[in-house]
Amino acid sequence: MVAQKETILDRPLNALERRLLNDFQDGFPLTPRPFRTIAERVGSTESEVMTTILNLQSQRLISRVGPVFRPNRVGASTLAAMEVPKERLEQVADIVSSYGEVNHNYEREHSLNLWFVVTAEDRMSLNRVLREIEKRSGLEVIDLPMVEDFYINLGFPLQWT
Repeated sequence: MVAQKETILDRPLNALERRLLNDFQDGFPLTPRPFRTIAERVGSTESEVMTTILNLQSQRLISRVGPVFRPNRVGASTLAAMEVPKERLEQVADIVSSYGEVNHNYEREHSLNLWFVVTAEDRMSLNRVLREIEKRSGLEVIDLPMVEDFYINLGFPLQWT
């Protein structure tokens, strides 16, 4: 999420926080109690794992925990971009982020400086979200649907100092 307020921790991350951030970027357990499964893998309790994840979210170190589906395999998805005046970037990013259909958003150094991914149950619902964002922000949303599929694993090993 782009307009997240910067997080400056007044302490180092503990071992559980580091494991959760590093080890579960992908391969999230598809079990009836995934947080219990994670807890078993990291030597913790389900409650402690859930509390830690909620704390990481409230500290804005992670934005969401959930599945990422291959584009257009289930429902509809698109990449979208907006040209947002710098002084409105945080406000507009908050509008964009208020939609459950938005997976994430991020700032880029370009005239199109706010980018985000939208997924919805169908193209009509996706278009509705894009038009609502335009209406609420007063800015144009550029819809960039996928033409060709390239898979990139967005997980990366985190380095701790």
